[in-house]
Amino acid sequence: MTATTIDGKAFAATLRAQVTTHVAVLKADHDIVPGLAVVLVGEDPASEVYVRNKAKQAGECGIRSFETRLDAATSQAELLAVVQRLNADPAVHGILVQLPLPAHIDANAVLGAIDPTKDVDGFHISNVGQLSVGQKSMVPCTPLGCLLLLRQFHKGGLAGSHAVIVGRSNIVGKPMAQLLLREHCTVTIAHSRTRDLPSIIGGADILVAAIGRQEMVRGDWIKPGATVIDVGINRVTRDGRTRLVGDVNFAEAAEVAGAITPVPGGVGPMTIACLLLNTVTACCRAHHLPEPAGLAELGL
Repeated sequence: MTATTIDGKAFAATLRAQVTTHVAVLKADHDIVPGLAVVLVGEDPASEVYVRNKAKQAGECGIRSFETRLDAATSQAELLAVVQRLNADPAVHGILVQLPLPAHIDANAVLGAIDPTKDVDGFHISNVGQLSVGQKSMVPCTPLGCLLLLRQFHKGGLAGSHAVIVGRSNIVGKPMAQLLLREHCTVTIAHSRTRDLPSIIGGADILVAAIGRQEMVRGDWIKPGATVIDVGINRVTRDGRTRLVGDVNFAEAAEVAGAITPVPGGVGPMTIACLLLNTVTACCRAHHLPEPAGLAELGL
């Protein structure tokens, strides 16, 4: 069998179009323009690319983008002052502090200083707690994108499926587990110290690989017909060329799985699209207006 490729790039384009429509309605009917503030500290090359892409796509959707660039030597106190200024700015509905931060800055302190209602990354402890107990919250963008892809592919619903998440990070693994529990999946979280990982993965109807190890998951580990969501983004050099690969060996997995996301072109585009969705959602909540369908229909 050959797996269906889940086209995250195409679905992200559809989601951005929905966001664009909602932004246009907010402006036309309420004279409100959602605002996204991105703070970049230092000159990390990957972060530069991410910030540039976020600003570009925000602008294309009609979202106002506010960018703050700070020197790598910026103190934690100075960065916290920037966050507080953005918290107080009514034109800013979403705040994103690009990670990683320089080593001398406590990332948890900075993320904890963001107004939870403007925390479009969903990393504030208040949002983490609300998600864990099933209350409305801001949801981390990558897990949200994974869930939307799964729901799009499994139109009959996810209830009763055994979902295995490989990776227990606060950014992907743990919130992904909470989201899938809300979908009535049976959820197993595996990680680098899990015993007999291949057999655990082999029982999964849904596999979310987010462990950060290039092509670690082999095709013969995967249950025939399973849906595979590959969150990994790993740079490798082969035949003198640099390319991106996931945490799953795509060629092998595609011969066994029922469906699989490619790398690139799978989860990655959904992450930014969900950031824009979160920004519009935060704006609507701030003004007590109907929220975009993407989250409203999920009860998030």
